Amino acid sequence: MTSDIPAIPDSPLSVRRRRRHLVWLIPVGWTLALGLWGLSRQDSVWRDEAATWQVAGRPAGEIWRMLGNVDAVHGLYYLLMHGLFEVFGASTTTLRLPSVLAVAAAAACVALIGRRLAGPAVGLGGGLALGLLPAVQFYLQEGRPYALVAAGAGLSTLLLMSLLGTGPGRRVWPRWTAYGAAVLVCALLNWLSLLILPAHAVTLWWVRARRGLWPRWAAASAGAVAGALPLVLFSRGQSEQVSWIPPLTWHMLIGPALLLAVGGLGALADRPARGRLSPAAVGLPLLAVPQLGLIGLSLAQPLFLDRYVLFSMVGLALLIGAGLGAAVRACAPRFPRAAGLLVPGVVGVAALALLPVELAKRAPASRVDDVLAVAGEVAELKGDGDGVLFLPAARRDTALVSPGAFTGLSDLALAVTPAASATLKGEEAEPERIRAALLGQRRVLLVTDAAGVAKPPSAERDKAKAAALREHFEVVADRQVRGRRVTVYERRR
Repeated sequence: MTSDIPAIPDSPLSVRRRRRHLVWLIPVGWTLALGLWGLSRQDSVWRDEAATWQVAGRPAGEIWRMLGNVDAVHGLYYLLMHGLFEVFGASTTTLRLPSVLAVAAAAACVALIGRRLAGPAVGLGGGLALGLLPAVQFYLQEGRPYALVAAGAGLSTLLLMSLLGTGPGRRVWPRWTAYGAAVLVCALLNWLSLLILPAHAVTLWWVRARRGLWPRWAAASAGAVAGALPLVLFSRGQSEQVSWIPPLTWHMLIGPALLLAVGGLGALADRPARGRLSPAAVGLPLLAVPQLGLIGLSLAQPLFLDRYVLFSMVGLALLIGAGLGAAVRACAPRFPRAAGLLVPGVVGVAALALLPVELAKRAPASRVDDVLAVAGEVAELKGDGDGVLFLPAARRDTALVSPGAFTGLSDLALAVTPAASATLKGEEAEPERIRAALLGQRRVLLVTDAAGVAKPPSAERDKAKAAALREHFEVVADRQVRGRRVTVYERRR
């Protein structure tokens, strides 16, 4: 029996609410799809992720001890990943899914900021664009903290925008507290993210923020800086960890120049005006200030790596959304139907054009090496009573991430394990002892870098390893796989 009661149509208000939610829900779903696609990278893990993997697998007390010697700047991230590994187990999914979720959250923040400032087309365009940016594509599936910092930057910027639109009589201290907490957490994940504060200051100056807002922003910012300052000062004592970063050169500025040019075009399309809160007033400082700030810092100490300011891509995505929004406004009067399809159409074309980049970022070859692949080769080549050497010592990460593959092998150079020494790679014996241990072996497996990326040994211990192998052993097997190399040596008779 059918009912004669007519269906009640949705009210215009409920339709508008659904559309408002779609502005950020669609970018979240889109970014999650991009992140989950090829998440395991053919079961490969490269050296930076291997550091996360092996530290996260240690007890919390051992992690805390290690941070006193090395990698204090990543301490909060390691403890977070330790908790996730404890609950969900160690896997490439557990390793990388937090970054996927973080970029999806950042895309939602971009969409909400764009919608608040300039309408749904800007929000949707910016939110969809974030996950397509090549730099974001790389760190979208990376077991490191940089995507989490981008999410925090998006959240703190969204909170600041809500405070700019709040009247002076409103109770706003909870949001200021949340703003300061978001900036602080980002700084504890990577203290160079504090460059977001001068970016936000430029935005406040640009829009002529009312006088009462400046002291509150300064108080929240000062609280975040004060909370991060002990980590900043302590980690400066571990600055040798970044001593490998090359000095700034002109060709290293090409990438930032291109990003600023694209962002500048988006800002011009937004028709920026002093005193107007707009995507340009928010996005351009968020893009430019961290990039230029890192360049300035790198003149004093080489620090220029794009991942340290990955969060500035939130500003670039917002500016791309501003450009798309301007195109929609220009198209709407004459071609209203086409205007509605412009944003998804452009994003679809961009996704197809960037398909080679997207496929490359999801391939093991997108990283310099793969610690898991070479562990499989070791498991196949090893024999009873064999010894193993790592050159340089940092290549011991293969054994730390895949200990089962090294069962039965004697680590000839290791004097104190990484856990016992509270370090990432352990402490090796003196060159003479390493040489003596080597000469007592019939067969030795050497795990090192592939020929294309290997550097000549510089440490005395590594020179001793190479010299003893060259003088007293001969190669009987040699395999290279995904940036790593395992060579089997037998003692000459």
